[in-house]
Amino acid sequence: MKRSDFIRFFMLLAISALHSPVIRAAQAATEWQDRAAIRSTAESYLQAMAREQHHARTEVHLGQLDPRLRLKACHSALESYTPSGSRMAGNTTVGVRCPDEGGWSIYISARIDVFAPVLVARQPLVRGARIQASDLEYRERNLAGLNYGYYTDTDTVTGMVVKRMVSSTDVITPQMVEAPRLVRRGEQVIVVAESGNLSIRSSGKALSDGKSGDVIRIEAAGSRRIIDGIVVSQGVVKVTL
Repeated sequence: MKRSDFIRFFMLLAISALHSPVIRAAQAATEWQDRAAIRSTAESYLQAMAREQHHARTEVHLGQLDPRLRLKACHSALESYTPSGSRMAGNTTVGVRCPDEGGWSIYISARIDVFAPVLVARQPLVRGARIQASDLEYRERNLAGLNYGYYTDTDTVTGMVVKRMVSSTDVITPQMVEAPRLVRRGEQVIVVAESGNLSIRSSGKALSDGKSGDVIRIEAAGSRRIIDGIVVSQGVVKVTL
């Protein structure tokens, strides 16, 4: 071997040795799935699903992936899905999978904040008060934090009775209100007995309080027979013959 060929041979070996770590790093980079792509897929999916369900302003906050996570690079487009028991508000979980043959699937923790207008008290409301439409107004709140429920329809709340003191701007929840009593124990009520097209009105005495739709016992006037009836309106109970 000529001296020049000998020198060229060793130079090639040296260059190969210098570049092999770079080559190995590049190979490793293509061997493992990019974690940023996993997060982007999950975040886009949750944002779309939350907007579709709530039709409101949403914010998605994903949990961190373990930096030690090593997943085989996926050659197909990543897919997201909703695991059983997950929800589209508050703390939840989203799944991401690789549909390649022999692919993988992981779960990522997340929080979805949903901001929408709900009914709040415009002014303080005292216990026992009947709610009027003028007592209510809409304010934007984070639905993820309203664990005790909320209302979005004034017609549903108007006419309800306040069960406890409500402060101004408090979100109205089902625990704060109740349907008004239309019948009170011991009072005289109108008893409407129906059978097909036949309707008979009589009177009786309520043996318990009742709200709309409640089944209560009534003592029929005259015969003093005890019958069951459904409260349908103020002081009116319906009986089916």
